[in-house]
Amino acid sequence: MKEPFLVGGTGWAGILAEELYGFLQSERRREMLVGERYYLGKHDILKRKKTVVGPGGRTEECPHLLNSRVVDNQYARVVDQKVSYLLGKPLTIDTKRKEFLGTLQGLFGPDFHRKLRLVGEDALNCGIGWLHPCYDRHGNLRFRRIAPWEILPFWADDAKSELEGAIRVYQRERGGAGRQTDTMVEHFSPEGIALFLAEDGGVRLERGTRPYYMYQCEGMDLAGVWQRVPLVPFRVGAREVPLVRRVKGLQDGINLMLSDFQDRMGEDAHHTVLVIRNFDGEDLGEFRRNLATFGAVKVRSEGHDGGGVDTLQIEVNAGNFEAVLRLLKRALVENAKGFDIQDLSLTGSPNQMAIQSMYADIDLDAGVMEIEFQAAFQELMGFVCEHLERSGKSGLLPHEVEVLFNRDVLLNESESIENCVRSAGILSKETILYQHPWTKDVEKEMRRLEGEGCSAVFGEAL
Repeated sequence: MKEPFLVGGTGWAGILAEELYGFLQSERRREMLVGERYYLGKHDILKRKKTVVGPGGRTEECPHLLNSRVVDNQYARVVDQKVSYLLGKPLTIDTKRKEFLGTLQGLFGPDFHRKLRLVGEDALNCGIGWLHPCYDRHGNLRFRRIAPWEILPFWADDAKSELEGAIRVYQRERGGAGRQTDTMVEHFSPEGIALFLAEDGGVRLERGTRPYYMYQCEGMDLAGVWQRVPLVPFRVGAREVPLVRRVKGLQDGINLMLSDFQDRMGEDAHHTVLVIRNFDGEDLGEFRRNLATFGAVKVRSEGHDGGGVDTLQIEVNAGNFEAVLRLLKRALVENAKGFDIQDLSLTGSPNQMAIQSMYADIDLDAGVMEIEFQAAFQELMGFVCEHLERSGKSGLLPHEVEVLFNRDVLLNESESIENCVRSAGILSKETILYQHPWTKDVEKEMRRLEGEGCSAVFGEAL
């Protein structure tokens, strides 16, 4: 993103430009962009240059050397593991107010689940993700995902529990001949949203503060605002530490080891260093450069020995590379609190205890993330309840809605089914069905059993 902002101007526009300039130059935003870039596979190794020691001991680039740039994106693998573990299955929405259940399930359906996965990726890559409750052109409530590196929040307290306002900066393309890109700035406030255009080293007001939505009441179009700023933060943890901060060095090390190994195996001429005697002498800088570039060294010795060529064989020990690479990958998984499925492949048919042990780290990390997401959902439900109030369906409160995260964990199905059978007479049929690995909808299964007249048989079978 272009960053044309310079501190300048007077009044509100000057303050806005100054805040925005600080945000665009901040280490926090830079780390967000690094997390997103690494998830997409654009790692630092892709910009690597091969250098040698030149004349006079100076370091210089040697572009004709083999320079492999291998990306083994273990970071993205762990992010996908965490997102799929916590958000891989659709959410379960439950409430004692059954008259609202159908409406809530419609709002938090497949489209919302898809966006929630993206917000989960944002939270892991950037430390925080954002959802913006808004209305589409048909008047339906929707939840819009906004990239974290576009949002500068203004918090009312140090605990970051109340949002006073926010700034969003993004790029907008203009059509016509010679397409141009403008940097737009939106200011979110309790009164509405204002739009600014970045130009001439500052910002210029393009559209004044407008309400967040329009609605009809008794045949009249009325403007409305939310009771609070309509931006909901989904944090990965209370400190908003992005995952890339924990493992970037390890990921770079993995890429470097693979790239260097490919270079060693590809540079056939460098497997043998030629020592050319009594043909020429050279200074130290030239010696290092020739050795790195050509794999040959020219020397001059005293005495009557004639010229000749000797060889120095250099063996590439693949076992050393493999050992270091294995340690780096293991360290990345442990620091990222993920899991390695190969641990189970070595145990044959693992029992449920072994599976749970493999998931121990990722489960603990997902528990922290779920706490933050549950708090975000409570805030999001405030907007949903406000929407239902305007739609004539009043009475629902945010705390009356329960959101359950169905974690996607491997199961030993035979062992789980056997435990369900043994629980008959101890637990209710509904609880047993909920724990059964083949059950997708407990209420639907209960209705099916009742419709088939299998209630008594169900109890005996279990």
